[in-house]
Amino acid sequence: MLTTLMDGLLCCLTGKSANVVVPIETSEPADGYEFVEVKPGRVLRVRHVIPEREVEEEPSGPGGSVRCKRKITVYRNGQLLIENLGDAVRQERLHAPNGEAEPNCTVEVELADPPSNPTPNSDTKVDKTGSVVGTGGIGAGGAATAPDLTQQPRKRRRKPKRTVVIDSERKITSCKGTHADVALFFVHGVGGSLDIWGSQLDFFFRLGYEVIVPDLVGHGASSAPQIAAAYTFYALAEDMRAIFKRYARKRNILIGHSYGVSFCTFLAHEYPDQVHKVVMINGGGPTALEPSLCSIFNLPTCVLHCLSPCLSWSFLKAGFAHQGAKEKQLLKDNNAFNVSSFVLRAMMSGQYWPEGDEVYHAEITVPILLVHGMYDKFVPVEEDQRMAEILLLAFLKIINEGSHMVMMECPESVNTLLHEFFLWEPDSAPKSKPRSETANAPTASNGGATSESQVKNK
Repeated sequence: MLTTLMDGLLCCLTGKSANVVVPIETSEPADGYEFVEVKPGRVLRVRHVIPEREVEEEPSGPGGSVRCKRKITVYRNGQLLIENLGDAVRQERLHAPNGEAEPNCTVEVELADPPSNPTPNSDTKVDKTGSVVGTGGIGAGGAATAPDLTQQPRKRRRKPKRTVVIDSERKITSCKGTHADVALFFVHGVGGSLDIWGSQLDFFFRLGYEVIVPDLVGHGASSAPQIAAAYTFYALAEDMRAIFKRYARKRNILIGHSYGVSFCTFLAHEYPDQVHKVVMINGGGPTALEPSLCSIFNLPTCVLHCLSPCLSWSFLKAGFAHQGAKEKQLLKDNNAFNVSSFVLRAMMSGQYWPEGDEVYHAEITVPILLVHGMYDKFVPVEEDQRMAEILLLAFLKIINEGSHMVMMECPESVNTLLHEFFLWEPDSAPKSKPRSETANAPTASNGGATSESQVKNK
């Protein structure tokens, strides 16, 4: 602690960071590790393993087809209208974060807007978020009453600001480790490294999967530039694009954790034909990224360096359900939260991605598994629930014993969920059937996860 304070004081006096912003030392064997120069002077460490296996041909069966057809309308007041088109048309109004309603408010209507001040009655339903779902025309005596049109002001027709129509049909097949056209990409978040995926890498390596796990710039053994512009979302996203294009197969599965989920979302939106499935672990809600103006990470680098012991302890408390010797050893062994104060500050201030809003996520047609640790103090469960509502085809699994670093705390539960999702494919059904009848959610056989798995038909 005294050394940390002295280093921070030296940083304030000299104007130079006490941390040397270079890749960390590594004594791991070179087998399976590659150093990829994504740009001149920008080098990422990548763990790339291809196990010896008996390769099977790409599945030639029909698999399962899911018809993705929806209309997304954005109004000038921030309201979002999503229509899933099919035999049973449902319309919903979802209020954007900048709208007047609560972010998690969902109002379901048929073809008309609900009254401005609905009065609960015998035909009124209220959902779990407190939103009114449908209103009936039942009077106090139980008799049906017709609305008095003379007393209602005439509403002007709203003009949409933007309209997006998605009409595609996806073939979703089971992805086995013996399939040569399948590759798994794991992407960590702020302060992590490829080592946090150690349990998953070993598990899927034994099953025969080809696995690609990069270190983000400034993390692990990747290069760490000393300019803040090197750590913006767009710079990191281009790094992941380069890694994806270098190692991608025909059917690729992206697994992201925390901030890494945003890069998986970016790739799934940019390459829908190559991304077969996506897993989001404690990734948060479908909101545009914007750095907080009142954050501890806005403090000078030297001050953050002085506070690094407190930050590490706070991360341990918020990131793990239990804070014992086992969890401390996990942090140490897996290089979690082991970055310089400069990199940490630049990463947090560079999280600006206005395009990644609810509309951006609603346009994704890739099937997605959301995994949430019940005790996560960084990402509330309501945010992942909101993400599941916006996405076209999503399954939400909650692990009771886990927190933010759930893949390190409960590796068996997470590995089982991921593997079942990789093998899952929807049952074949007539194209005219809605999604709820054409897709069966994968079931979790591990007792560590709850049964909150569902296909969101929003």
